[in-house]
Amino acid sequence: MKNNPSESLREAWEHWRDVWVFPWLRHLETERRLSKYTLRNYEGAVRTLFEWGWEQKVGLDKPDELDRRSVRSYLVDLQRKVKRTTLHHQVSGIRGFFTFWIRQRKLEKNPFEAVTLPKMQKSLPKFLTQPDIEKLFRGPLERLQKKEIPAAQAWRDLLVLELLYGGGLRVSELCQLTYSALDWKNGVARIRGKGGKDRMCPLGQTALTCAKVYRETYARHTKPTDPLVVSNKGEPAYPRMIQLLLKTYLARAALPMDLTPHKLRHSFATHLLDNGAGLRTVQELLGHSRLSTTQIYTHVTMGRLREVYEKAHPRA
Repeated sequence: MKNNPSESLREAWEHWRDVWVFPWLRHLETERRLSKYTLRNYEGAVRTLFEWGWEQKVGLDKPDELDRRSVRSYLVDLQRKVKRTTLHHQVSGIRGFFTFWIRQRKLEKNPFEAVTLPKMQKSLPKFLTQPDIEKLFRGPLERLQKKEIPAAQAWRDLLVLELLYGGGLRVSELCQLTYSALDWKNGVARIRGKGGKDRMCPLGQTALTCAKVYRETYARHTKPTDPLVVSNKGEPAYPRMIQLLLKTYLARAALPMDLTPHKLRHSFATHLLDNGAGLRTVQELLGHSRLSTTQIYTHVTMGRLREVYEKAHPRA
């Protein structure tokens, strides 16, 4: 037995991952065409379960040997560490893991199948107002005018903001966007969304103009397969880079620092509905598979209408 427990755990996980996790992830990638970010999160969920089992000395040589009591104990421990949304996502990944191996006839039961999870907290999505958006988007060119950053970086940063808001893109979709995906004539982009589903997404004239300026003046590589957005070193963009980029401009505009790139997507949807877009249209633009996912934005717009009514109407 090794003297270093963490080393023993690492080796045990690597062996277990090779046997049980990698075949499942390959299936998700090739058959279901899930994104690498989803695959990473699912692997993390299963690894968290494995490490808990290791610490609790619960045998996981065959995963379905977990009994109901162990599963309940695991979920209680997990609830202390993560939010309810994360809990639901992790359990969803673990259930999928067991379902895969049951279909492969390697496991007989799914110990997570009948577990009851706490209800999801219903919270309305945060978003930026249209004046907030204008203030945020002034940041890159203001930094350029003050010679804080070079022109290539300023236009790249502005392009990122324009695509997240003007196209309503997810961060993962932005990072995967290549020049071949853009239809410059019609001002749309072919977006590869969740589950490998493609959709055509209008970018808006402002975002398209920004993309053209960046491509023609500052981009180093513009072949069809090259990424549209790159780091300062010329490497393909990645989610953490986009998050830090946004925080820079949130701080400059004195906006809440807890706003994430996804909140620009929320703003995109809310502003479309505010200005008369139909719910089905917004659903298609966002790439939501279910209308119920999009309907949360109607609560936002109705809430704002009610607030205006109560302030303005004499008999409210």
